[in-house]
Amino acid sequence: MSRTSGEGGLEPVFIAPVSSPSSPNSSQSSGSRASRAPAGPNSADDSRKPRSKRTHRTKKSGQSGRSERSGSKPNPTKKRVHKNQSTSKRVEEVSAGGLVVDKSGEQGLLIGRIDKRGRMLWSLPKGHIEAGESPEDAALREVLEETGIKSSITRSLGVIDFWFMAEGKRIHKTVHHFLFSELSGTLEPQVSEVDDVKWFPLDDIAKTLAYPDERKLIQRSGDLRA
Repeated sequence: MSRTSGEGGLEPVFIAPVSSPSSPNSSQSSGSRASRAPAGPNSADDSRKPRSKRTHRTKKSGQSGRSERSGSKPNPTKKRVHKNQSTSKRVEEVSAGGLVVDKSGEQGLLIGRIDKRGRMLWSLPKGHIEAGESPEDAALREVLEETGIKSSITRSLGVIDFWFMAEGKRIHKTVHHFLFSELSGTLEPQVSEVDDVKWFPLDDIAKTLAYPDERKLIQRSGDLRA
């Protein structure tokens, strides 16, 4: 709306219309002002950035939380391995025995045991050293018990040691070996311990022995007739 004053050519003066409650423009304008007013300085652009940062932090926090929780749990596998290792005990055993040479000086005495596959395994007679015994005394006693032959010691053949498992135990066995000379007795395998006893030519002893460590011991022992 404009008004003029006479014909003086005055410039029109615009008067802002008074908005009424029923005016559509007025409702849109006031509604628009009402919706923006509470935001204040936190405009739409400003509010988006903090929310984006908070969302990013939340993801990191969730990830780190899971990592901390997973890291704090005990590892049951490691515990079981440690437990199994602790139950495997190391045991030290010491035995004594050796090779008996007969009165002719041409044959050596071996004991035989049948393994689970039904094979006869030949080895040197030997057994545990009892409390208070010396290796020599134990060797003489074991030879008599396992073979029925009484003998005397001629010399030492050396010491061997090896590892094996039995009943969940790691056993480290050390065996003192001697060369014996037959004195008396009759061949008789020890009941429940030995399946057979037999004289073999001295030249065949090494290749008849079932266990590599005993074979090596005999091979490096020199002349067994001495």
